[in-house]
Amino acid sequence: MAYESPTREEIKRILEDSHTIAVVGLSDKPDRTSYMVAEAMQAKGYRIIPVNPNADSILGEKSYASLKDIPEKVDIVNVFRRSEHTPPIAEEAVSIGAASIWLQLGIANDETAAIAKQGGLKVVMDRCIKVEDAILLPQGKSKS
Repeated sequence: MAYESPTREEIKRILEDSHTIAVVGLSDKPDRTSYMVAEAMQAKGYRIIPVNPNADSILGEKSYASLKDIPEKVDIVNVFRRSEHTPPIAEEAVSIGAASIWLQLGIANDETAAIAKQGGLKVVMDRCIKVEDAILLPQGKSKS
């Protein structure tokens, strides 16, 4: 089963239905893309949960060593890791009951997509969540 990108309408629904984003590979360095994207998503109204075993907190939120350490529901697992490192992240995303996995721009892996889809997750690959959110929800995240 080959990966097929969700339509813009499907991506909009993923964003509208999501409140909590666990960011795997979120850097604590403000000049890094992962930091800038997560900061922008936080400013738009999403709850950001950093997943970085080398940081205590990022963007004012407690950082966790792995997805399985997060004690609350996660809607989107947003991934800033090289493509070859994403299959185990998909397995963890399935195990914690996340709704979606989102691999950032330049990151794609068919095995990751298959694992996530088999586990019932929606899959977005090779797209920037910040760009998609800016296009599809320009007024920001509604508080529902």
